[in-house]
Amino acid sequence: MTTLADPVPGGRPKDVARARAHAKDLSTQGVHGVVLAYVDTAGIGRVKTIPVSRLASAAAWGVGMSPVFDTFLADDSIVTTDVLGSPDGDLRLYPDLDQVVVLSAQPGWAWAPVDRITQEGARYPACSRTFLRRTVSDATRRHGIEFKASIEVEWAVGQASAPGDAFVPAVSGPAYSATRQVELSDYLLELLTAFAAQGVDVDQIHPEYAAGQFEISVSTLDPVAAADRSVLVRQTIRAVSQRHGLRASFSPAVLAQGVGNGGHVHISAWRDGANLHAGGDRRYGMTPEAESFTAGVLAHLPGLTAVTAPSPASHLRLRPSQWAGVFNAWGHETRETAVRVITGTTGRQDQEANLEVKPVDLAANPYLALGCLVAAGLDGLDSGAALPEETTGDPARLAPTEAEARGVRRLPTSLEQSVEEFRRDDVLVTALGSVLADAVVAVRQGESAAVAGLDDEGVAAAYRWKY
Repeated sequence: MTTLADPVPGGRPKDVARARAHAKDLSTQGVHGVVLAYVDTAGIGRVKTIPVSRLASAAAWGVGMSPVFDTFLADDSIVTTDVLGSPDGDLRLYPDLDQVVVLSAQPGWAWAPVDRITQEGARYPACSRTFLRRTVSDATRRHGIEFKASIEVEWAVGQASAPGDAFVPAVSGPAYSATRQVELSDYLLELLTAFAAQGVDVDQIHPEYAAGQFEISVSTLDPVAAADRSVLVRQTIRAVSQRHGLRASFSPAVLAQGVGNGGHVHISAWRDGANLHAGGDRRYGMTPEAESFTAGVLAHLPGLTAVTAPSPASHLRLRPSQWAGVFNAWGHETRETAVRVITGTTGRQDQEANLEVKPVDLAANPYLALGCLVAAGLDGLDSGAALPEETTGDPARLAPTEAEARGVRRLPTSLEQSVEEFRRDDVLVTALGSVLADAVVAVRQGESAAVAGLDDEGVAAAYRWKY
């Protein structure tokens, strides 16, 4: 369960007592430090760490951190907006006590996601975790709808001994092959062991398509917990990789050519325990509300890409005919459309039916990505948006006249285009609020400027080990 209430100075009722009990229990397990984790606007995981003895103090009064990090770029340079990016001010980081986890692959450490508030105790408008929590809470309040979500994690495993920042795949076997699984059998086993110890329910873990690439899928949770889990999964993969003399990259494009790393989002809407994507009288068992929610996501995808595919490296991955979903279209189990309607196995549709949103990668801040996807879907639900005709096969093969008639359009082909689409999308800008929306624009523009003049290989190299 995720804590849904905002932090307050002094702690919520019973929080301090719970934190003391947590700290005592953690100490008996040999934990000495706690990682307090959040993700900045650029998609970089940032942390503060505290001794376990300070957990109760953190639950009561938070831990200080500058707000400047919300306008950091992936290379740690800083851009500014009218309210962010200066050396002034401070924030308080409050750990979510419901999500404290002992890190199996980092002996002596525990981990917890944080919410951030101002020193005065007010909600911090650039806290992406708070944004997501309030977005899903508002959906429940207004529509009686809750969500289940998960984020796929793809990563490339390289040899840590490779010279400089070069990427040398740690495996040589073919895509999806038994050879790759055998080559890194001990590594994958330690990952499974670590995830089990941390309470992460793994659906599958397997070799993927690109050189050295693997993927893990985990079970669905509420969106805030799903975003937390995505951050924790990556923390764990990095730690286990290092223990095996390997290096993990979650960059959208480890190399300039070929298939990149995705972070596909699976999401479904529920009311009173019933899945709105199954058992309905619309296409593929969707209810009218599920169709409208899907239509909303589809309609806002051009602007959404500034949040879901936010790096210059993202656009090295977003290429046609590579299952990246670069066309604004939907299809039933169609892996080339941006939105894939999944109906699930016979007998389990009521549990498994969901949407997969494909133009998402792991440069994205998962809290921003999920929050904006929910906001886009709710806009479709509010307006009763109609879902257009579905697309089968590869949209890249449609004749231009047929694509135009179907409304199938290529999503933005550059980060600059994504930003322009985002700025024109009033629904997304309003959902985020001016402070966070301005940070998204400023950081994306800063990333574009940082790689101006680089060729594709230069862009891939610049972000290879950032995420």
